[in-house]
Amino acid sequence: MKLRKITVATVALAAALTMSACSSDDGDSTTTTTAKTTTSTTTSATQAADYPPVPTVEDLNADLARAFDLNVPAAEKTDLVQGAEEDPELINMVAQAANDAGVQVTVVDVTDNENGTITAGVEMLLQGSDQPSFGTVDFVAEDGTWKVSKDYACSIVVNVAQLQSPACA
Repeated sequence: MKLRKITVATVALAAALTMSACSSDDGDSTTTTTAKTTTSTTTSATQAADYPPVPTVEDLNADLARAFDLNVPAAEKTDLVQGAEEDPELINMVAQAANDAGVQVTVVDVTDNENGTITAGVEMLLQGSDQPSFGTVDFVAEDGTWKVSKDYACSIVVNVAQLQSPACA
């Protein structure tokens, strides 16, 4: 049973972060953004300008709460992970499993990799456990938003949860 809970928790983590890749609309981020004022090549400055603002820990945690909200239709969450439009219901299936297992996932930091990707540090706690586990999730800038990378999401869905998804074919 413990292995099942760990599997569900890992899947829940992927789902949560799949949903939580939105960028902030208010622009009041205290996190370093991709655009730097130091010397750089014209190409780097142009590329940095194409990336959405780096979301804050608070932004990602707010989106995380929305991700686990089963009252939010899956169709409203598909733009947060690469390839999710190929299987919109997969997001809520995993969110249901996370809710059933009582998984708590918290983003603890956000690192701008300054190349169109960010890495979020996360803490995950299973219901009834007092020992959190830690990990990272990679996001990519695409279509003006930060999305969980398809490679990361699919590795969790297919290899850990052993679910089938057209998004991961």
